[in-house]
Amino acid sequence: ENASWSLLSFLKMPLIYSFVARDSTLLAEYSLYEGNFAAVGIECLQKLRNPENKFTVTCDLHTFNFLIQEPFVYLVVADEAFGRQIPFSFLDRVRDEFDERFKEKGLKASAHSLDRSFGPRLKAHMEYCMAHPEELTKIAGIQKKVAEVKDVMVENIEKVLERGEKIEVLVDKTDELRQHADQFQRKGKLLRSKMFWQNMRMKIAIFCCVLLLAVVIFLLVCFSGGNNCTKHK
Repeated sequence: ENASWSLLSFLKMPLIYSFVARDSTLLAEYSLYEGNFAAVGIECLQKLRNPENKFTVTCDLHTFNFLIQEPFVYLVVADEAFGRQIPFSFLDRVRDEFDERFKEKGLKASAHSLDRSFGPRLKAHMEYCMAHPEELTKIAGIQKKVAEVKDVMVENIEKVLERGEKIEVLVDKTDELRQHADQFQRKGKLLRSKMFWQNMRMKIAIFCCVLLLAVVIFLLVCFSGGNNCTKHK
């Protein structure tokens, strides 16, 4: 059976209800009014499996604001006109204190076993946030700017690392080209040496052939017809 939303229509307080749960086990809650807020919150959580750790469900001029840090779930119900900044600032404060002081207990606690110890803390944080909206808005604005600067820095670092990888690849390719150039130079020297000796052997062979031909011609001329040009008359 779907939970009824009718009890929320007349509520106009900025922050109305809050709980801390472990998965679907409600550990502590605080409410300014009686109502079925817990049932509605758990139903929203079970039906809307949002991949983000912060999300808002709007209904009947009210917002159900969720902050999930598994296995814990933090919820605050607020007037829609109050926006999202203050409710999530409230959830951040609640999450920080619960994580610091009650996390170990919360991992094993039974349903509503932390109402007495942490319920008053939910009330205190709710009253503080409703009494100091401007302060929380400024803090949230600063946190947003810090987050934006962080995102820009991370993006720049990623670009530098990516550029570094490209430079590394370029250096590797340069070294590879240098090695190829050295190999080509060595092969060029060997080829020039080989060509030199081949050319030298060719010249020696030609010289020997010419010399042999000259000797043959000389002998033919000198000893032809019974003549001997080496004897003096």
